[in-house]
Amino acid sequence: MVTNFTRFAVALSFLRSGLGLQTTPANLILILLALFMTFYVMAPTFDRSWHDGVEPLMQNEITEEEAYTRITQLFREFMLGQVRERDLVLFDDLASNRVTDKPASSPEEVELRVLIPAFMISELRRGFEIGFLIVLPFLMIDMIVAIITMSMGIMMLPPTVISLPFKALFFILIDGWNLLIGNLVRSFF
Repeated sequence: MVTNFTRFAVALSFLRSGLGLQTTPANLILILLALFMTFYVMAPTFDRSWHDGVEPLMQNEITEEEAYTRITQLFREFMLGQVRERDLVLFDDLASNRVTDKPASSPEEVELRVLIPAFMISELRRGFEIGFLIVLPFLMIDMIVAIITMSMGIMMLPPTVISLPFKALFFILIDGWNLLIGNLVRSFF
């Protein structure tokens, strides 16, 4: 939940729905693709957290508390770079209303209990935005096929049966996997 996995999983789910495929690619494939894309994007953060926090802890150079602080700081930096200000303010206000704490005056002072849910809903929102852009061309293909079949008087054949091969062909012709994965990864840099 402190990585970009949510955005990838949501966008890939929208892709499958937009194509009109219920089980292809399988959930396992989509989740593994999202997971490996997450490892790719998060590699610098994972490497730095290993070298700055876990490795010194294993060599007894720092305490567990200091290792926790170093590791969480790296993830905090990543999340602060991706979270929407509006979501951060929402959870900061909710936290300060529930507890007598005052709201954080700067992003660096934001507690993890505020930052993590704000980051998660920011990722969900971005995943849905990307999903909308993914589904839109497929929706247009569905509408065109439905209009053509209705004008020809073909009432008994569902338009999705005819549009499915066109959507798959469209996705293949534009090199959809390369385009989608490349832009999803670039959205973090």
